[in-house]
Amino acid sequence: MTTASATWIKHPGFYIREEMEARGWLQRDLAFILGVQEQAINQILSGRRGISPDMAQQLGAAFDVPPEFFANLQLAYDMAQSKQPDPAVAMRGTLQSVFPVREMIRRGWIEQSDPILLESQLATFFEVKAANEIPYLAHAARKSRYEDREIPAAQLAWLFRVRQVAGSVASRLYSEKALRAALSNLESLMVSLDATREVPRILMECGVRFVAVEKLPSAEIDGVCFWLRDSPVIGLSLRRDKIDNFWFVLRHEIEHVLRGDGRKEEMLDVLEGESSSATNDSLPPEERAANAAAEDFCVPKERMESFMLRKHPFYYEKDVLAFSRLANRHPGIVVGQMQRRMNRYDYLVRHQAKVRQFLLPGAIADGWGRTIPVSN
Repeated sequence: MTTASATWIKHPGFYIREEMEARGWLQRDLAFILGVQEQAINQILSGRRGISPDMAQQLGAAFDVPPEFFANLQLAYDMAQSKQPDPAVAMRGTLQSVFPVREMIRRGWIEQSDPILLESQLATFFEVKAANEIPYLAHAARKSRYEDREIPAAQLAWLFRVRQVAGSVASRLYSEKALRAALSNLESLMVSLDATREVPRILMECGVRFVAVEKLPSAEIDGVCFWLRDSPVIGLSLRRDKIDNFWFVLRHEIEHVLRGDGRKEEMLDVLEGESSSATNDSLPPEERAANAAAEDFCVPKERMESFMLRKHPFYYEKDVLAFSRLANRHPGIVVGQMQRRMNRYDYLVRHQAKVRQFLLPGAIADGWGRTIPVSN
């Protein structure tokens, strides 16, 4: 289907003929002027051939007008003859500009369908009744509480996937006492990469739903803590696949659970730089408390400070490895804490071991090539 204006926008050949008649030129005259075969002129005048940029230049010189005049005539004609875009294109563009819909489809979070059904699926995904209540979409009837908190749309999509996956997991009754007691069990795992596979089981036995969901490409997020009724949920993205980061983020979220944080609204955490400092006064008290607990859990603060004070300013690798053995920690955890304190992230990087491959086999994990089936 062409545009309505196609009925009056004519082929450039019509206007060229008018110019020729005004000058009393025949086809063979214009062909002579342009130095082309008369048949080429006939094809343009009859509308069987368009005007190329080179021909526009030639015609401009022949008629002593800017070549853009003829180029624009051709463009206007081509646009008039073109098909109207499928309305679905604009709708898909709107959806994709807000949420990473294509990636959500690829991950199996929603299904490929026409835009109306996509909106319906997104409404279900974000736990609202209708499309006009989907957060961040331009036609939303009102701002959601997530927009008021300025949570980026991609982070929000990740959060709701964590909610979906966690909601599909059966859980024991949560016990704060059991979780506090489990901290010593978790600490005993910190010397070995392979032992991290036990983390999900230990947390589940305490009534904490632990899930790992791969982050979306534009969602910089490390972890989240929230509650499904009386059941706490810890979600990790594992976006930085390093053993020190894993234990820091995990202990940070555990502290949120122990404090009862996240009952009213989710505690979304991006833990890097100043946001992972226990001394940053600009952070909310619950975040500073969680950072302090995580830092001390990775390597007890007094022991870490004592070691660095004694060895300052020369931190030899052999000394770091010896301290790691004494602290019963994987060297990558000690190195990570030292990097943070020195703000030197190039220090002993070969000890920054990857943990994801050891953790995922024992975890409820969505992403990294796998999709957890959930019921809406």
